[in-house]
Amino acid sequence: MTITTQRTAEETTQHHVENAGRVGAGVFNPRQLWTSLPDAFRKLSPRHQLRNPVMFVVWVGSVLVTVFAITDPGVFNIGVALWLWFTVLFANLAEAVAEGRGKAQAESLRRTKKETVARRLLPDGSEESVPGVELKIGDRVVVEAGEVIPGDGDVVEGIATVDESAITGESAPVIRESGGDRSAVTGGTTVLSDRIVVEVKTKPGESFVDRMIALVEGASRQKTPNEIALTILLAVLTIIFVLAVVALQPMAGYSGGLVSVIVLTALLVCLIPTTIGALLSAIGIAGMDRLVQRNVLATSGRAVEAAGDVSTLLLDKTGTITFGNRQATELLPVGSSTVDDLAIAARLSSLADGTPEGRSIVDLCAREHVLPAEPSEAEKSGEFVPFTAQTRMSGIDLNGRVVRKGAATAVRAWVEEHGGTVPDEVHTVVDGIGAEGGTPLVVAEQIEGVAVVRGVIRLSDVVKPGMKERFDELRTMGIKTVMITGDNPLTARAIAREAGVDDFLAEAKPEDKMALIKKEQEGGRLVAMTGDGTNDAPALAQADVGVAMNTGTMAAKEAGNMVDLDSNPTKLIEIVEIGKQLLITRGALTTFSIANDLAKYFAILPAMFAAIYPQLGGLNIMGLHSPDSAILSAVIFNALIIVGLIPLALRGVRYKPSSAKSLLRRNLLVYGLGGIVTPFAGIWLIDLLVRLIPGM
Repeated sequence: MTITTQRTAEETTQHHVENAGRVGAGVFNPRQLWTSLPDAFRKLSPRHQLRNPVMFVVWVGSVLVTVFAITDPGVFNIGVALWLWFTVLFANLAEAVAEGRGKAQAESLRRTKKETVARRLLPDGSEESVPGVELKIGDRVVVEAGEVIPGDGDVVEGIATVDESAITGESAPVIRESGGDRSAVTGGTTVLSDRIVVEVKTKPGESFVDRMIALVEGASRQKTPNEIALTILLAVLTIIFVLAVVALQPMAGYSGGLVSVIVLTALLVCLIPTTIGALLSAIGIAGMDRLVQRNVLATSGRAVEAAGDVSTLLLDKTGTITFGNRQATELLPVGSSTVDDLAIAARLSSLADGTPEGRSIVDLCAREHVLPAEPSEAEKSGEFVPFTAQTRMSGIDLNGRVVRKGAATAVRAWVEEHGGTVPDEVHTVVDGIGAEGGTPLVVAEQIEGVAVVRGVIRLSDVVKPGMKERFDELRTMGIKTVMITGDNPLTARAIAREAGVDDFLAEAKPEDKMALIKKEQEGGRLVAMTGDGTNDAPALAQADVGVAMNTGTMAAKEAGNMVDLDSNPTKLIEIVEIGKQLLITRGALTTFSIANDLAKYFAILPAMFAAIYPQLGGLNIMGLHSPDSAILSAVIFNALIIVGLIPLALRGVRYKPSSAKSLLRRNLLVYGLGGIVTPFAGIWLIDLLVRLIPGM
C-alpha cells in the first residue's frame, strides 16, 4: 500500500539545485566577468548612462578628465583618466553579469518552445490543422498522447498525464483534468497519455514561456518603488557633492592656490555614492534571478520587493501546514470490545475503501496489530461496500458478518436502523478527537442481527515537520501567520495550536478570504497568500503578493503576481525570505557605499590642500606617499571595490531571521564599520604599489 506524502526537504533542495543548473543560473562564477565584458563596453554609450544619474556624473567626469589628460599628458593625469573609465566600465560589468545570467536562463527556455501544428476543433465537431501561432483566445484544440500542447489554456474535456519537465525541471509527469483546480496546461509541454481538449487562454507571443523569457532577460524589468526612491536619494546626494566640490575652487583660490580640474573630478567621483549607484541595478536583477532559481516566476520586481515587506501571511492548512492526507493514528475501542476486536473490524471495513484514509487504516492494522495488508481469498469473495459521499460509510458483508465504518452521524443512523444503540462513550470520544484537531471514524458490526459499535478510529492531518520552527522565525521577523481552512473551528484551533500559527480562519469561503485580506491591509499591513483555484483568484488579486500554483487554473495564475512552477504551497515562506534578502542586500551595500566615503575623504582632502594648508598633513593618518599617489590610490580603490562587491550583489547578503532592530545593528556593525575600515586598508595597500610607478 502507498500513502502519498510530500517530497522531503532534501529532495526539494536537490530539485532546486538541478533546475538552477538547467536554466544556467547558480553560484557566481568569475568567468562571468570575462564573458560579460563585451556587453559592459556596449553600455558605455551616454544614452545608457543617462539611466543612472550617479554613473552619468562619473561618465561626464571621465570624458572631462580624458580631455585634460590629452592636452596635458602625465602619469597622474592619464592614470586618473583610465581609472575613472574603469569605474564606469566596472559598473556596467556588474549589470552585464546580472543580465547575462538572465540571458542564459532565457536561452534555455527558448529551447523549450516548439513550433507546433494544432488540431483545432470546429463548431461541427470536426478538426482542422493550423499552426500554433494562429490560435486565438477561446479556440479549442485536441491533444493526444505524444503531442505537444500548442498554447496555454485550461483542460475542458478529458484527463491526461503531462510532461512539464521542460518548464519546471520536474521529471515526474503530472495529471491534468477538466473541471478542477488542476486544469491549467502550459504551451510547450507534452501529453504522455490519453486525450484532452484544451481551451486556449493566451494570444501568440504572450504565453507563459514568452513572459518568463522576457522577465528573466530583464526586458520587462521595471524599477521598484524603493529602488526609484533610492535612485532619487543618490541623485540628490550627487548634486550636493557636485555643489560642494565646485565650491572648493573659490576657497582654494582665496587661500592663494588653485586645484586642478582633474583633482576636483577625482574628489567628486570618490565622494559620490558610486558603489551603490553601480550595483543597484544588478541587485534588482539578481533578486528576480534568485526567484527563478527556485522555480518561481514573478511578474514584476515590485512583487519581489513587496514580499520583503510582507507582514501578514495567509497559508492554506491542507498541503501547506499539514501533509493533506489524513492518516489513521489510533484505535479507541468502546464498551466491551477490545482493541484487537476493533482492529479486525476496522481492517475489514476498509478493504474496499480506496481513499488515502481507508488505505492508512489497513496500514495501521497491519503495522501495529499484525493483520494482513491484503485481503485473503476468502475475504475477496465477500461483498465489498465502497465509500461514497452519499452514504459516508464503507464496509464488507462476509459470510454473514456485516461491518461498517464511517462518519459518526452515518454510523449512528445505521446502528439504530439495525436495532442497536450508540453508547454515550462514543459521543465523548468523537467530540474529544474533533476538539484535538482529528477526524473520528466510528466502526460498527452486526452481532446476531444487532448492530454494535466496536470503537472509533482517530484520523490525524499531520503537521509537517519543522513548520512550528518556521513560524517562530516568521514571528521573530514581525510577520503574522494566519491559517486558512475549511475545517470547523474546533479542529482549526487544534491544528493552529500544534502548528504554532498566530491566528486562523475556519470554514473559510472565498469572500471570507477577501474580507480578511482587506482588514489586514486597512491596518497598513502587506499581505501575501497562495492559491490555485478559480475561487482563489479574487483574493490573489487583492493580496500584495499573490502566489498562484502552476497546477492551478489560468484564472488563478492571471490574478496572482507570482507563479510557483513546483506548486509547493510552502514556497511562500521562501519567497518572503528572498524578498527580505533583496531589501537587506540593498540596504547593506548602501550603508557600505556611504561609509567608505569617510576613508576617501581622509585620503584626498589632505592631499588636495597640503600645499595651501600644511596643518592638514596631520590628517594623513594613512601615511600616504604624496598628494598625487593619495588621489590616484583613492580613485583606483573606488573602481576596484565595485568589482569586489559584484559577487555579493548577485548572491545577496546572507539572510538570517531576526527582528528589525537586530538587522539594523548587524548592518551598521558589519557594513557600516566595514565600509569605514576597508577603504583605509585598501587605499594604503594601493598607495604602496602606486608609489613604485615612475613619475609618481
